[in-house]
Amino acid sequence: MWELLSAFRPIDLLDILIVAVASYQLLLVFRGTKALEMILGLALVYVAARFSFWAGLLTVNWILQSLLAVWFLVIIIVFQPELRRALANFGQRSAILRAFARYGEAHTIDELVRAAVSLSAKKVGVLVVIERETRLADYVDVGVDVDAALSRHLLETIFFPNSPLHDGAVVINRGRVASAGCFLPLTLNPAVSQDLGTRHRAAIGITEETDAVAVVVSEETGTISVVREGEIERGFDGVSLRRRLEEILEPAAARRVAEPIRQAAR
Repeated sequence: MWELLSAFRPIDLLDILIVAVASYQLLLVFRGTKALEMILGLALVYVAARFSFWAGLLTVNWILQSLLAVWFLVIIIVFQPELRRALANFGQRSAILRAFARYGEAHTIDELVRAAVSLSAKKVGVLVVIERETRLADYVDVGVDVDAALSRHLLETIFFPNSPLHDGAVVINRGRVASAGCFLPLTLNPAVSQDLGTRHRAAIGITEETDAVAVVVSEETGTISVVREGEIERGFDGVSLRRRLEEILEPAAARRVAEPIRQAAR
């Protein structure tokens, strides 16, 4: 034991810390996705391979070793969306890039508020879901892939009554319209008012299951609502909607960073 401790160098501690931090960051990337379950499955395959070697199960060990030989390729293919997202977010750790990210949130709020107010005046039904920590990939995949920069005009086009996508939900991810025409789970809460239609029930349903925030415009009345954690708040105008979304999506410190950038952009 003493020989091992005496051979331990400070660089070895740094080596361990780097691996630990990298592993933790990977777990954060895969959190909330099915990829974590698949990683655990690969770990079980590795353990089974080691056990089969120890037990003398040569054929089983050969098969498992063959699987492990291509595990890097398997990860790249199976986890392609998660890896792409991780690489896209890699640089967001610095303070400067975080400031621009906060500006992106402010831009998202501005465009969403303008679209909601415009469509509310025309009594056009709207359901927009803003993805936060919980991944909405399962709902995005069943919609129509858009992957376009968020803008008021894009939302107005999607929710135009004659558009084939106007009945579904729009999912926003990091300032971009990820998908449109998405179908969301309806709430099963019996306490929800019977006066609420399918859009409002879908907004409540998705926010009950995830930490997403939904903005809904009633097709019948033009009323703008915000839904969070299964609770619906109604009767917003442009000013109050912007203030409420800022409270939810932009913490106070983040608003202080984003406001000068927002003013400069105007």
